Amino acid sequence: MDTEGTHDGQSTRRGHVPRPAGPPPPLGAPPKPQHAPASGAPFTDWLRTPRPQAEPGVWRFGHVPRAGGEEDPATDRSLLSGAVISFLACVLLWSLITDNYIPYTDLPVKLLTPHDWWELGGAPKDGPGVAALQAYMLLVTGALVWWFSRLGSWGTAFERLVAARGPRARLAGAAAVALFVAVIIWTRTVPLIDLLGGHLPLAQMSRGTQQLVTYLVYGVALAPALVLFARLARKPVPDGGTRAVPAPAPAGADPAGWPELRDAGLGEVAARLAGEAGAGRMNDVDYARIRRAWDSVRADPARLRAFDAAVRDKGAAACVHPSGDRDLPVRAARHDLLARQVLLGTVEDGERNPRARRGTGLALDPGVLGTSLLAVGPSGTGKTARLVRPVVESLALQALAGQAAVVAVGAAGSRLGPDGAYDIVVRIGDPASVHDLDLYGGTADPDEAAGLLAEAFVGDVPGIDVRRAATALAQLIGPFREAYGRFPAVPELRELLDGVPSALTALRQALEGTGRQAMLRELDARLRQQGAPGDPGPALADRAALLDRPAFAGFFDVGASATGAFGAAAGPGSERRGRPFSLRALEHPVRVRVDLPERGHADASRMLARLLLAQFNASAAARADRSLFAFLALDDASHTLTPETVRGVQRLRSANAGVLLTLRTLDDVPEGLRTPLLGAVGCRMAFSGVTTWDGQRFAEAWGTEWVETRDVTHRTVFADQPLTRAVHAFRKLVTGKAVTTDAVTVRQVERERWSASELAHAVPPGCAVLSLTSVRGERAAPLLLRLSGTG
Repeated sequence: MDTEGTHDGQSTRRGHVPRPAGPPPPLGAPPKPQHAPASGAPFTDWLRTPRPQAEPGVWRFGHVPRAGGEEDPATDRSLLSGAVISFLACVLLWSLITDNYIPYTDLPVKLLTPHDWWELGGAPKDGPGVAALQAYMLLVTGALVWWFSRLGSWGTAFERLVAARGPRARLAGAAAVALFVAVIIWTRTVPLIDLLGGHLPLAQMSRGTQQLVTYLVYGVALAPALVLFARLARKPVPDGGTRAVPAPAPAGADPAGWPELRDAGLGEVAARLAGEAGAGRMNDVDYARIRRAWDSVRADPARLRAFDAAVRDKGAAACVHPSGDRDLPVRAARHDLLARQVLLGTVEDGERNPRARRGTGLALDPGVLGTSLLAVGPSGTGKTARLVRPVVESLALQALAGQAAVVAVGAAGSRLGPDGAYDIVVRIGDPASVHDLDLYGGTADPDEAAGLLAEAFVGDVPGIDVRRAATALAQLIGPFREAYGRFPAVPELRELLDGVPSALTALRQALEGTGRQAMLRELDARLRQQGAPGDPGPALADRAALLDRPAFAGFFDVGASATGAFGAAAGPGSERRGRPFSLRALEHPVRVRVDLPERGHADASRMLARLLLAQFNASAAARADRSLFAFLALDDASHTLTPETVRGVQRLRSANAGVLLTLRTLDDVPEGLRTPLLGAVGCRMAFSGVTTWDGQRFAEAWGTEWVETRDVTHRTVFADQPLTRAVHAFRKLVTGKAVTTDAVTVRQVERERWSASELAHAVPPGCAVLSLTSVRGERAAPLLLRLSGTG
């Protein structure tokens, strides 16, 4: 199929069908899945599960929004005491009324009925009077129950104290309430049975008819208990303690039947894919990949015939990724490729989070990752395992579906996934590495290459102008490329920056042979500036020397040959390592991992990380086709940020790209860049254990909000009457406290969403505080998040 290499496979595994992906397990500390889930509900059930639109960061798979407004501030203890006291008061008042201890309670019924129904003393004469009095007492009982249930918040107490403990507790509580109602009806404590059956002419009926009528009377009398049980057992939980299972999508919009293909006249193709899904031969990656291919067909109808032929021939294996993979070797997180989300954890059910978000899953998708994410936390808090690995894994799955391109950069040994999960694994400094890295980013423009190298070499050196350094580099690599048709290798670049006479003389002689006077003038200008005050040459040479080490011999190949599909081509002597990887490959759905030699060459690793970040910013913005979401994950961004790269990160939003930066502390960023960095990223994450000065930066970035505060003032009561003073003295003797009155002042104040002290000391282990911003400008306030797999 003509999909420009986006979907067509080069090494499709014949006869190999990945295990179908079923729906993820229920929310809340599931076991770590090792592959696309196959046990449990089938793939089609996962496909049909609703994914309603929600705020940024909400895990949309089966999401049910919480009902109701803000939570009642009453505590569980006050709810229980209020419900019990109101129930006892209701029983007391009802017993006083039914036993005629309160006079004239039956006056309304006597005024509204004929006088001949009542005797002189007020008792009913015959059946009509008795029936009217029984009906009236039922109405009084119902009114008392309604009033005291509202007064004591019986419904809220049931939901929060019983139903919130789970569906079994809800059923048990509903059964207990229904049994109590049935008992008071059966024992004729309330005259419902007497009202329904006490006035029927049973004596005139046959024995069989009497039994039938009696059963009907008892059935109708006990119906309120059954109705109450059904209502309590099935009522949705308003506070989200137990969520209702969302109903499947309507049959007419069944996504497993591929209705969009049927509407386009491809009925046989839709039937083939529906059969693959029903038989378990399709997984979530297959579905997302074929939908992506169909979207490309709708954009370019000329691809319709190729799409039709590919699906008819291969079914769910059609339009496969160039690697031939249809799934990752292992999955460490829960993913929903239909919504392009990865689940990070659960929003804590506490006062610090908005009520609508409590207990909901929190997920990331390209819509929020497109604004870039900065995560700060000390070592051991889970930045790699709980954030970087799930995000990279999600984008690797989307790359297999032809939706994204991802580059993960970390120290050698970082747990960013197995090698089989990537198309390219570059191990800088490892002689066994199969792939190499293009030092110049795949560009053919000497000025652009010089700018990227300058950012990497001296972007973190105080007092050196990066633009002057870029000019100095351009004055050397430009003439070199003109003379030799390639950029200089690392040893050659080091010699030119050091001003080695033999290297400069050879370059001049090669340039004179080309007759390019402009490049000769560039070289002469560099020679005049060499050794002058403020010359960046020595600093550049020192940084180039970090890469000119025996450990890096054979890397950063600059051989002159045709450029390949993924970057610059291989040169002589580098056939074993293959083509160097270039970030120009971001127009393809590639999965790349770069391992940096952090242990033995820390300075070189940081310089290479700066180079990759600068190249990513330039390549993502220069893409002609931005349909793929490009993403760079830096597992440790310490000492890698420069003013230009921070500005480049902010410009990624419009290029359908983003970065993930993790730091142990903001002190690893220059002082002048800390505030701009927090402003450049749209998503900010503070792990537990951050310092107070780091917390202060986050608190300033998150701003303030208006909250309602209550100030309670206690004032001692001084009584004037002797009896009142005696009562107060006795109360003080018993309680040990003086009698006081409370004056409550309610006001609106502006406070920080999260203070520096709270971020440093109030975030539990295994948690983090995360704020999100989508590329469309939607925002989610900072949320306290319990990361998946941390309890």
